[in-house]
Amino acid sequence: MAPAHSPPPPSTRLARQGPVGVSPARRAWQRFRRNRLGYFSLIVFSVLVALSLMAELLSNDRPLIVRYEGQTYFPLVHDYPETTFGGDFDSTTDYLDPYIRERFSLPGNWALYAPNPYGPQTLNYFAAEPNPSAPTADNWLGTDDRGRDMLAQLIYGFRISVLFAMALTVIGVVIGVVAGAVQGYFAGKLDLVLQRVIEIWSAMPELYLLIIFSAVFAPSVSLLLVLLSLFGWMGLSDYVRAEFLRNRQLDYVRAARALGASHRHIIWRHILPNSLTPVITFLPFRMSAAILALTSLDFLGLGVPPGTPSLGELLNQGKANIDAWWISLSTFCVLTVTLLLLTFMGDALRDALDPRKKDR
Repeated sequence: MAPAHSPPPPSTRLARQGPVGVSPARRAWQRFRRNRLGYFSLIVFSVLVALSLMAELLSNDRPLIVRYEGQTYFPLVHDYPETTFGGDFDSTTDYLDPYIRERFSLPGNWALYAPNPYGPQTLNYFAAEPNPSAPTADNWLGTDDRGRDMLAQLIYGFRISVLFAMALTVIGVVIGVVAGAVQGYFAGKLDLVLQRVIEIWSAMPELYLLIIFSAVFAPSVSLLLVLLSLFGWMGLSDYVRAEFLRNRQLDYVRAARALGASHRHIIWRHILPNSLTPVITFLPFRMSAAILALTSLDFLGLGVPPGTPSLGELLNQGKANIDAWWISLSTFCVLTVTLLLLTFMGDALRDALDPRKKDR
């Protein structure tokens, strides 16, 4: 039997330290990829976001390219009067007009439409049933109570929700990291004063402020982003503050101070890289919260301007039109799938960055 003071075998030491020559970030990525559900959710969510960014190519009431009487036109980037294509008026061409489509079908003429030939504000004047109409071959997911195509509404509404959530998350992370870093690094009276300020600020009635500002100012996405950013950083700042309070007393920070490094250098180069675990872990969950906040405000009529594609507005339409089941069902499915993908990604990130998880 080996003596009690003998060192552990090399295989045990390597298992504790992780693979030789692999950085901690790469080991975390490998652990994330081993979580099949989280990794698959990341791929699916990335594909959905990429497709939504190309919404104009997937769902638009204007042709992508038109070839008419030997000339090539690009209606997607330029407005053309109806007289250009043999019409009688100088107004912008309605490319869904049967007469215009008939002109495009003449020999030598052709038009390349998007897979879904409806935009977010396009009204289907030729629907066979009154609005809201059930799914048909023309409107794959039906129309809402105004005659707008549901598929186009969902594509553009998903894009607005995701981009809004990303912007709100980035702003909240920047403010939260700065506030938490200042509190945790300097501590003392500055930390005490800032904590009291945050407690007072967090007690402000956020919903009432949104109602007041929406009544005073014209509703816009930028105004909503600013208002929600004022309150969306406080939860993250607590985690960053705790990490800085723990790391500021470690030996490598004391050594940097002894070498004469500046506060900015110590915070940016030494403490912050070792305090980003809660920040990265909570990113998907913060995006989920931002999407839910925007959807809730749109449902209450306090969100984006009227006429903007919105998942919350579609849910409100579904509530007002109980018989139009396709409105509530399709919107609920899009919202549920989005939140589930973000939740699975967050769980996988949390497990990948957990120091208690051992590499196999």
